[in-house]
Amino acid sequence: MHNSVLNLIDIENKLKIASKEYEKKPKIVAVSKTFLLKDILPLLEYGHKNFGENKIQEAVTKWSEVKNKYNDLKLHMLGKVQTNKVKYLIPLFDYIHSLDNIRLAEKISKEEIKKNKKIKIFIQVNLGDEDQKNGIALNDLGNFYDECKNNLNLDIIGLMCLPPKEEKPEKFFQKLKEHSLKYNLPDLSMGMSNDFEIAVKLGSTYVRIGSKIFGERT
Repeated sequence: MHNSVLNLIDIENKLKIASKEYEKKPKIVAVSKTFLLKDILPLLEYGHKNFGENKIQEAVTKWSEVKNKYNDLKLHMLGKVQTNKVKYLIPLFDYIHSLDNIRLAEKISKEEIKKNKKIKIFIQVNLGDEDQKNGIALNDLGNFYDECKNNLNLDIIGLMCLPPKEEKPEKFFQKLKEHSLKYNLPDLSMGMSNDFEIAVKLGSTYVRIGSKIFGERT
């Protein structure tokens, strides 16, 4: 069995333990950015369904044909999205984890109507008020969510965050969970290779894991 599949099985087992008090089983988004199809195919053959990419052009090249072959494959956009690339994103992707501004929300809404396809969306929240990070400030989240849901008719399913690297993630995950409950959102995208068990214990339903599955990027 391929190393990446063994790594995935190990993570699945850890998630079972970490999430035992929750009814909803967390989904593992295998972060396949920069990896080639030959690295990804063992996971596809094993039956894994959720993969994450950061760049639209790379994803179009890599996944367009594969997605036709694996009907239940779900692609997740994890990276910053430029509005002029949304027309390529909507046909290929099933989820966006990084909605972070109103111009992007408006563009997604228009393209969904044009393409007659709805995608599931997480709002990225900048919990640490970090200048270098994208995301909606907590003070603006309520108004932004209302605009996206009620005026733009977007399918907002949850919130996403990237905690500050130099701080422990628990308080940020807890804060995101509190706000998801406040807006009655069913999903949370939080937790990566180094902190996914903590995130799941605090209610994460989607964890984004790359190096712990595929190995370190060269």
